[in-house]
Amino acid sequence: MIGKIAGRVDYIAEDHVLIDVRGVGYLVYCSERCLRALPQAGEAVALYTDLLVREDNLQLFGFVSLVEKEWHRLLMTVQGVGAKASLAMLGALGPDGVSRAIALGDWGAVKAAKGIGPKTAQRVVNELKDKAPSLMALGAGPVAQAGVLYDVLEEVPPARAAASGGAAQSDALSALTNLGYAPSEAASAIAQAQENGGGAETAALIREALRLLAPKG
Repeated sequence: MIGKIAGRVDYIAEDHVLIDVRGVGYLVYCSERCLRALPQAGEAVALYTDLLVREDNLQLFGFVSLVEKEWHRLLMTVQGVGAKASLAMLGALGPDGVSRAIALGDWGAVKAAKGIGPKTAQRVVNELKDKAPSLMALGAGPVAQAGVLYDVLEEVPPARAAASGGAAQSDALSALTNLGYAPSEAASAIAQAQENGGGAETAALIREALRLLAPKG
């Protein structure tokens, strides 16, 4: 299993990147969001990878962060969701957006991804709702690095690097579960708090989530 690629960008195509690793070129398929975050040709890069093995083909799929990779693997457990559909969802929403959409049961947000129909979107939400908290707990997750030369997110221009509230999300989820809330209940409240503009700070996110969890009436 090839779990990580670190080398230099040879070229970036519409749906993949060729990474030169000491003279060996690895063709790695990525989401649109991931491709936009990559550096220019000749610069150092590192990606987490997932190897898809078929009888007549081997394909590598690349991800900026470990949580993105784990979402890819989880999405593909849903019937009718292959690698292309998974990358479409991650490209449209990002791992944080996928987490929020599934925790909220918002299949409409999932359907916004290219090529994802309403039945598939509903199946994704229904089958993964109870599994979303475990990945939300990873927060932003580790980011692939190419030695000390390059950090995929930190070295790209600010306009191209997607901001992530993953760390605050992870800390808030841990706090709420420690207070006795069920993981799925806590995840849903956190996702709703983020939708309401609860903020990227952990304390603000927890306060808004607790307000949503408070008994009504």
